[in-house]
Amino acid sequence: MLLAVFADIHANRQAFEACLEAARAKGAQRMICLGDIVGYGADPEWAVETVMGLVASGAIAVRGNHDNAIALSGETMNAQAQAAIEWTRGRLSAAQRRFLAELPLTRDDEDRLYVHSEASSPARWRYVQSTSDAARSLIATRALVTFCGHIHKPALYSMSVTAKMTSFVPTTGVAVQLLKGRQWLAVAGSVGQPRDGDPAASFLTYETITRQLTYCRVPYDVEAAAQRIRDNGLPLWLAERLAAGR
Repeated sequence: MLLAVFADIHANRQAFEACLEAARAKGAQRMICLGDIVGYGADPEWAVETVMGLVASGAIAVRGNHDNAIALSGETMNAQAQAAIEWTRGRLSAAQRRFLAELPLTRDDEDRLYVHSEASSPARWRYVQSTSDAARSLIATRALVTFCGHIHKPALYSMSVTAKMTSFVPTTGVAVQLLKGRQWLAVAGSVGQPRDGDPAASFLTYETITRQLTYCRVPYDVEAAAQRIRDNGLPLWLAERLAAGR
């Protein structure tokens, strides 16, 4: 089965539409959402409703920290993120807010684990930024492949049976064979707000039979997404950062 894995959509309709179209063109049979459906962007109602529809059709979704912050005002965020969350709360329906609140923090699926942040303590929202971070997450699960988001930068880690770690930044469009005998942690990058210097939306595909993982980048109408942010009175920095991919 070909999976399409999306993380950190952040209410960016233009980016998510482009990624969904690309994933379907590649023949994706199941969609996976690794959280942060909302926050930062200007189309939270559409984003949540779209993911709700995907889940109703068999997709898997887990909760991110921005999704969590809709219900829990105690989440610690910077001023721009907090402003976007407060604006988003007023836009979502009760059913949409309930959907976000009821999303699980993790989801197991055969030999795979889906989580927004990392597996050792999902509710602490820790970033995977190094091999030691990745090792902490991998040691906490028996899953052969863990998929996560949160950091907004694509990355791939693995751990051998002797706990030797490897890490690298994957090349877009080049399939990686996930060898047996190792545990793997794939950081999906961000659909709606990439932070690796490339403004193109990021997602990945994974073929469950061949164990091939491919990172994908999709250009989208960045200016339209930025203008939506400006038109809705959200912090200008949230619009400006899209074109820079940061």
